[in-house]
Amino acid sequence: MRRAHADAVDGVLLLDKPLGLSSNTALQRARHLLRARKAGHTGTLDPQASGLLPLTFGEATKFSAGLLDADKVYRARLALGATTDSGDIEGEVVARREVAVTQEGLCAVLRTFVGALRQVPPMHSALKRDGRPLYELARKGIEVEREAREVRIARLDLVCWDPMQPEIEVECSKGTYVRVLAQDIGAALGCGAHLAALRRTRVGRLRVEDALRLEDLEAGTLQARRRSLQPLDALLDGVPRIALEAECARRFRHGQRIALSDLNEHAWLEEQARHAAGAPTRLRVDDAQGQLLGLACVEDGCLAPMRLIGQSCGQASAQATNSQIEEVL
Repeated sequence: MRRAHADAVDGVLLLDKPLGLSSNTALQRARHLLRARKAGHTGTLDPQASGLLPLTFGEATKFSAGLLDADKVYRARLALGATTDSGDIEGEVVARREVAVTQEGLCAVLRTFVGALRQVPPMHSALKRDGRPLYELARKGIEVEREAREVRIARLDLVCWDPMQPEIEVECSKGTYVRVLAQDIGAALGCGAHLAALRRTRVGRLRVEDALRLEDLEAGTLQARRRSLQPLDALLDGVPRIALEAECARRFRHGQRIALSDLNEHAWLEEQARHAAGAPTRLRVDDAQGQLLGLACVEDGCLAPMRLIGQSCGQASAQATNSQIEEVL
């Protein structure tokens, strides 16, 4: 889309991405439908997976890092008895084994995967080696050594029992490959398995139940599409909040550090810093009227700006109420 035909649109779209569409393709289609100048996503979702894909527009793109680090929840269907070279239904079957798994036996195995574990990223992934995605190497039959990394499984439940294709729900940390988890579960069961279907239902506190489909956007007018955007606050739910009085708010808007001693909440902020254990705690910063100013952390006895909202961006901007907007056909 040419910049001249796009607007400064600010907000968050909770998209229910369909199967078969890449995250970038979904983003560009949504951006076109919203006629938005600037857009981004908060972590990709494989084309073979459906579900929640939060998209950010305008000023919201500055605040997406929190969702990259957030826990995710997935519904996954396992295909027992067959192992594929990619770990999912897209790959070639490399081994078949008899399945003799009971519901109780599966539940017992699932419990062993809860907690911290180490995963070796699959070759069929977007991780890069010497600037090239691993999946490009995999397609040429090249396999390279990958370093295992620690991930965390907070919850792993059986939600629908089927002796050949049970469905599980997994709450996990960022960087978790559910298809690797499916393979590891199959190995622990002794019959092998691969991922037959995957749907993401939650990212942080954002839920797929609140998401829209591309068809929903296409069916509405441009005004209706923009009204469907959530405000920037949607990305900061659960982030500790501090409100600044007028002079401190003015200084913060200009990117200036503010000494904690100048703030009414300095004792609370100092306590936040003590509990941060060396990692800066993100703080949502508002003005006295509750208008979002940006994100900050406590550093060297100061409230230090991390991300700032553009001064022309208000909370109502995502509503796109300009009556002069015309639908783009």
